[in-house]
Amino acid sequence: MKYPALLLAISAVLGCGVANAAEPIEIIHPAKMTEPDKVALGKMLYFEPRLSKSGFISCNSCHNLSMGGVDALPTSIGDRWQQGPINAPTVLNADFMLAQFWDGRAKDLQEQAGGPIANPKEMGFTHELAVETVASMPAYREHFRKVYGSDKIDIDHITDAIAAFEKTLVTPNSPFDKYLAGDQQAISSDAKAGYDIFKNRGCVACHNGPAVGGTMYMKMGLIKPFHTNNPAEGRKGVTGKEADKMVFKVPTLRNIELTYPYFHDGSVWSLEESVNTMSDLQLGQKFTPEETTQVVAFLKSLTGEQPQITLPILPPSTAATPKPQPFAN
Repeated sequence: MKYPALLLAISAVLGCGVANAAEPIEIIHPAKMTEPDKVALGKMLYFEPRLSKSGFISCNSCHNLSMGGVDALPTSIGDRWQQGPINAPTVLNADFMLAQFWDGRAKDLQEQAGGPIANPKEMGFTHELAVETVASMPAYREHFRKVYGSDKIDIDHITDAIAAFEKTLVTPNSPFDKYLAGDQQAISSDAKAGYDIFKNRGCVACHNGPAVGGTMYMKMGLIKPFHTNNPAEGRKGVTGKEADKMVFKVPTLRNIELTYPYFHDGSVWSLEESVNTMSDLQLGQKFTPEETTQVVAFLKSLTGEQPQITLPILPPSTAATPKPQPFAN
């Protein structure tokens, strides 16, 4: 079976056609550490719950680095136990994305890092109070002086440091990367067959590049409608265009076996169901049970080495630190 015509056109634009191009998926390499002090500061801030109004929520709360960079919830829980509007995407390999958030409203990791801090349904704080909190701690001021040449702290420096840390959160040396590098025994025969299906049936039209996704936007429900109760409207919320309704950033498939539940509404918990849903709604195809098993085997081969993170020792609070607000109303 060939690609649907639309997907063939997309694939041609991307230069990822199967017949006469290099492999559409690229190897992920280990991160190169060029600014270790900034990364160390960003790591502290990533795990810093005092960037939230309650004093309990950090970046790691929704993008847990021990859980594939997600929180394993359909939608995240934020300030005062509020249910978030959308599934938390993984932070792993996020620097390979064309933009951040499902709707692409943040152009890069630094811009994304500031969003949850001031979102009333997420960390529930303000940038001004977050800066005041961090600046109240002498140990943080010393770290900022070391990295930025001044102990004057602002939200741009906070988000810049967090982004520097997040750029190191890559997952190299997956079995599939080793296979691409020439080790034919690195993945199973089922995974090899699944990769052939993935290429020849059209999946690579959207899922390509080092992150196996994240390089384009696509309508969810391209061939058939995707039915959901989730209120998110995708790119329409950014552009205001009706044509962009249900158009989302294509998610990465790296470490996909760890980042359930799936889709922007977190409605599907198994890889098998997600594969069958996508083949039906996006490709207009039905995979056989054997094909589904093979594609899932391929997807599992994309799980790479997880970041080995030692939790940082956070600076002690001082009397000047704003008092955390409790969750209870």
